[in-house]
Amino acid sequence: MIESLLALVPLYGLYLIAGVVAVSCLAIPLPSSMLVMASGGFAAAGDLVFWQVVAVAFAGFVLGDQVAFNVARWGGPKLLSRLKASPARAGMIARAEALVARWGASAVIAARTIVSPVGPWTSYIGGAAGLGWLRFTTAAILGAAIWSMAYASLGYLFADQISIIASMIVNGAGVILAGMVALGSGWWLWRSWRAYKATVANTGKTDDQSA
Repeated sequence: MIESLLALVPLYGLYLIAGVVAVSCLAIPLPSSMLVMASGGFAAAGDLVFWQVVAVAFAGFVLGDQVAFNVARWGGPKLLSRLKASPARAGMIARAEALVARWGASAVIAARTIVSPVGPWTSYIGGAAGLGWLRFTTAAILGAAIWSMAYASLGYLFADQISIIASMIVNGAGVILAGMVALGSGWWLWRSWRAYKATVANTGKTDDQSA
């Protein structure tokens, strides 16, 4: 699919970048990150302007995030239940739910940078779970800025090695996601252990005082 999109860049340019990024934020499988990175390569060759690539990618990301968030806020838990009907989507939604439950608005930033595969789902979950619009939007804007600049810069700086970098990103995404899940699980176990120790300590004090 990325080859077809790249063939359209000379015709539609910045409009194509903004549109693909915005649509991908709705959890529609389009290679937006690869397109933005390739567009950075076009900028290095002089076919596009670098700051414009970053700007339209950022604008598309923010727009898509807002649409997903508000659709989920309107649809609520019923919408998530329908989305979970697909086994493929259910796994990604579950991971995004775990991120939002543990980290709140910080998960929105993480899901747009180090665990970008679950990014679109954090927007849906944030809206359905009632995450405050201002908290969500602030985090989403920061994450979109980092994402847009990072991918466009990769393409601009390593224009002659884009295919190699793209392969590394695709292969590494699963490893990064698994690592984040493992870290999150470890953090939860650590918090649970501390809570258990505190409960035992408080119970012991209560018993001593009663005696």
